[in-house]
Amino acid sequence: MQIIQPEEVLAESYPPLSEHEALVEANRCLYCYDAPCTQACPTHIDIPKFIKKIATENLVGSARTILESNLMGASCARVCPVQELCEGACVLNAEEKPIMIGRLQRYATDHVYQRNIEVFRAGSATGKKIAVVGAGPASLTCAGELAKLGHRVTVFEKRELPGGLSTYGIIVLREPVEVALAEVEMVKRLGVEVKTGLELGRNLSLEELRAGHDAIFLGVGLGSVPAMGIPGEEHILDGLNYIEASKMNPHNLEVGQNVVVIGAGNTAVDCATVAKRLGAQQVTMVYRRTDQEMTAYPHEYAFAKNEGIEFRFLSQPLGVLSEGGRVSGLRCVRMELGAPDASGRPAPQPVTGSEFVLKADQVVKAIGQEKPSLAKLLGLATEKGYIKVSDDLETSLPGVYAGGDCVRSRGSASTVMAVQDGKLAAFAIHRKLMPQGVAADD
Repeated sequence: MQIIQPEEVLAESYPPLSEHEALVEANRCLYCYDAPCTQACPTHIDIPKFIKKIATENLVGSARTILESNLMGASCARVCPVQELCEGACVLNAEEKPIMIGRLQRYATDHVYQRNIEVFRAGSATGKKIAVVGAGPASLTCAGELAKLGHRVTVFEKRELPGGLSTYGIIVLREPVEVALAEVEMVKRLGVEVKTGLELGRNLSLEELRAGHDAIFLGVGLGSVPAMGIPGEEHILDGLNYIEASKMNPHNLEVGQNVVVIGAGNTAVDCATVAKRLGAQQVTMVYRRTDQEMTAYPHEYAFAKNEGIEFRFLSQPLGVLSEGGRVSGLRCVRMELGAPDASGRPAPQPVTGSEFVLKADQVVKAIGQEKPSLAKLLGLATEKGYIKVSDDLETSLPGVYAGGDCVRSRGSASTVMAVQDGKLAAFAIHRKLMPQGVAADD
C-alpha cells in the first residue's frame, strides 16, 4: 500500500524557474509600449519594466518595480488568475504562448525574500498613528504603504498567525504558508507592529482604537461558510476549515474515500483537489446550475477535470444521509434552469420526482461566505450586505476606511483586488492626515 506524503502531493504546482529559464523567458518579452498586460493588472505593475530588469539580471530592481505597485507581489505571483488578467492580455497570445508573467514575478520576488534583501525602508516619522484591523492582503498592504510614508501602524489580528486567507485559506499547491508569512515579516521590518489574538467586537473596541489612533483601516474579510438548512447538515465539513487543515496539519486531516464537495467556485475546486491529492478514490463536485454559471475560473475548472474530479451539474443537495453517525450519502434533486434571478444568472428549479442519492462518506461545503457581521456591530452603512465605502475607501464613519473582500459588493473578490484596495486606502489616509504632503502615487 502506497503511503501518501502530503508535503509531496500538495507541493506548489510549478517549480521555481532556474536562472537560465528565467532569462530565456524574459528575453521573449516584446516590452510593449502602453503594455496591455500592465493595463490588465489591477495593481498596474509595470510588467515590461520588471521583466526587462530580469533580462539584464537586475533582480533587486525587478522586485522593487513589482513591490512598488503590489506589496504582496510574491503572493499574487502565485494566486492571481494570470490567465484571465496579465497573461490573458499578452500580445503573444495571438501566435504563440504568452509570457509566463506570474512565474517571472515569483522569480524576482523570491530572490529578495530568500536573501533577506530590504527593498524598502520606513519613511521619516510623521507622528501619526493608524490602526489596521485584520492581517490579510488588504490590511498588510495598507499597513506597509503607510509605514513607507512614515506613519506608525499597528495591525490587530484575531487569529494566531497573520496573513489572512493567504496563510490559512489558499491551498499549498498555490501558496505555501511560508510565502504569506515572509510578506508579513517584510511589513514588520518596515516598523509595523502586528498584534495577534485581538478581535474587534470581542476583546478590542472601536472606541478604544479611535481614541488612540488618527485613522483606522478595516480589512476584516468575510464570515464563515453559510448554513444550507438541510437535514444532516451537522455532518457537513466547512470548506475553509478543510483547506486550513490541509495547510496547517495535513497528516491529521481525515479524507474520505468518496468525497462530495458542494459548490463550484475556486474554493470548492481547492477542496476537491485536496481530497483527491490526499487519497480519495472518488471526488464529486455538486452544483445546482451548469458549468456556464459556475464561478470558478475556466482554468480552474480545466485543472479540476484533469485531476480526475467529477462534476454533477444541475443537482441540488437535499440532505445528508448517515448510518451510525457516519456519512453514507448525499440526497439530491435534479434541477432545471429558469428565468434569471437577482444575481443575473438563470434560477435553478427542482424537477419533480427526480431525487437521487450520491454515494459519499465525506461531504464538504464551499458555497461562499457570509457578509461581514462587523458592519452591523459598528453601525456602518452597507451595500448588499458589504461595508459601503466612498471612492477613497472611507466608510460612513469619518476616519474609518475599509477594503478587501468586506467591501466587494461589485466585481470578484481576489487577493490582487484586496491589495489594490489596501494601497489606495493608504494613500487616501495619507492625504487626509497630511494635507500639505504628497501621496506616493501623486
